[in-house]
Amino acid sequence: MDRLLVLARHGQSEWNLKNLFTGWKDPGLTDLGVQEARTAGQRLKEMGVQFDVAFTSDLSRAQRTCKLILEEIGQPDLKTIANQALNERDYGDLAGLNKDDARARWGEEQVHLWRRSYDVPPPGGESLKDTVARVLPYYIREILPRVMRGERVLVAAHGNSLRALVMVLDGLTSETIPGLELATGIPLVYKLNEDTTVADKKVLEG
Repeated sequence: MDRLLVLARHGQSEWNLKNLFTGWKDPGLTDLGVQEARTAGQRLKEMGVQFDVAFTSDLSRAQRTCKLILEEIGQPDLKTIANQALNERDYGDLAGLNKDDARARWGEEQVHLWRRSYDVPPPGGESLKDTVARVLPYYIREILPRVMRGERVLVAAHGNSLRALVMVLDGLTSETIPGLELATGIPLVYKLNEDTTVADKKVLEG
């Protein structure tokens, strides 16, 4: 039994390129982002990976990434479930702002705290702790049981919603998770043991 779980952060978005806080805003992928998603699919195809189901967020950059990956591995019509629970962290009042402008307004230290602390939310938004509280119950209820039944599952989502999953899978703490960076378009391939712990992890970089 495979118990395969693949996590993929969406390819570069237009707002990633412009250095803007994105959150629940919905910019599309750049040309590079499209290529990153296609490359992710090609790397999975080279591994011989096929999926039984895919999960993604309500946001178009993750949905398009999911679609492009599935096209590359020859499964364009695979059942795909979109849910808001997998959305990026909500940056609240910071969404749409240039990160440098935010630093000029609130100060380097405060913006760093909002971006990298575990439990300090930006004004009107979510902390990483809030995001974990949203993502994990959905993972435990909807995604993990499928993996444990032997289904091969793709999750195409966002930096922070995936950090919530990596936190659990890799056994990271609230102190160590804020420092974790997930690159756009680089799949993380997990195989799980019978007790849901990680048997094997591969990062499909170039």
